[in-house]
Amino acid sequence: HGIIHQTGGFLAVDTEVGRGTVFSIYIPQYERTEEDAPKPVTEQKAEADLTGSAKILLVEDEDAVRSFSARALSNKGYEVIEAINGVDALDKLGDDKPALELIITDVVMPEMDGPTLIEKLREHYTDVKIIFMSGYTEDRLKEQFGERVHFLPKPFTLKQLATKVKDVLEG
Repeated sequence: HGIIHQTGGFLAVDTEVGRGTVFSIYIPQYERTEEDAPKPVTEQKAEADLTGSAKILLVEDEDAVRSFSARALSNKGYEVIEAINGVDALDKLGDDKPALELIITDVVMPEMDGPTLIEKLREHYTDVKIIFMSGYTEDRLKEQFGERVHFLPKPFTLKQLATKVKDVLEG
């Protein structure tokens, strides 16, 4: 729903008892211009250094996404604390509240969602950088938390995750 609206589209739902439900998705037609045409690659860009050593809290309820992301970041040199939702994250941080440089959290999770978790952690982590991950649009998050938060749309690749983390930490 969020992606459809984000691209200027519209979603219609028609349902009839005994017959079923029809979802109609309308998205704007894309017409390629000369500016959009792929350009020949003339020079190979050097791969960016995506390694780091920051301590990151990663909060994601989907096991596959969490383990993929944690492993990818650990392989780049980051120290990752994993949690399955906001409640688990608060438990893992405990009373010690280890120093964190970045919090990466899903938006929608059971028990405690990402925005609620961030509100609770802001009491102790006033300057920590935040990346929200979601299949939904980021507009609501920018309104709630301001420009200090960053957004990574799902699904994402290892390179997109590592690049976003590096950019946010260096920014």
